Amino acid sequence: MIRLAILASGSGSNAEKIMEHFQNSSKGHVALVASNKPDAFVLERAKNFQVPTFTFTKKEMEAGVLLDKLREEKIDWVILAGFLLKIPDDLIRAFPNRMVNIHPALLPKYGGKGMYGAYVHEAVKAAGDKETGITIHLVNEHYDEGKIIFQAATSVTPEDTPDSIAQKVHALEHRYFPEVIESLI
Repeated sequence: MIRLAILASGSGSNAEKIMEHFQNSSKGHVALVASNKPDAFVLERAKNFQVPTFTFTKKEMEAGVLLDKLREEKIDWVILAGFLLKIPDDLIRAFPNRMVNIHPALLPKYGGKGMYGAYVHEAVKAAGDKETGITIHLVNEHYDEGKIIFQAATSVTPEDTPDSIAQKVHALEHRYFPEVIESLI
């Protein structure tokens, strides 16, 4: 069975949907949830699914502590679900074409350093875009530039606010991310 690790920095609603999806899967299971924030709510969500957790600092990640933990846990795939740090190149090389991220926009629009969460939805609203969505992509050495695996769109109306756009995007994330991960593994 494929062993998945989820990296997340915040609340973890996507991580929860992934753990929920894989708790009865015959293809894979979530073996670890790791976070760079010891108070991230995603760690509580993991405990609810009896998934082991691991926390680390940016400096520890850059020193290889996270990579060592992933190897120790025999992780096959790394899933970024709201993880806000740039992944070190050695970690990316350790999981070639086996590290996937979700981005809350239709890349290549609104990608790159600093474009996450509310910042993306505010940019979509400010630009007057008629649609936005999600992009699921492989991770490479550049923010949000890895090979695109899947995209799904939703409309944006003039009445939408950044918050209502976020709700529409979260619905897409929760619906599609677990399914796309399962199809990849």
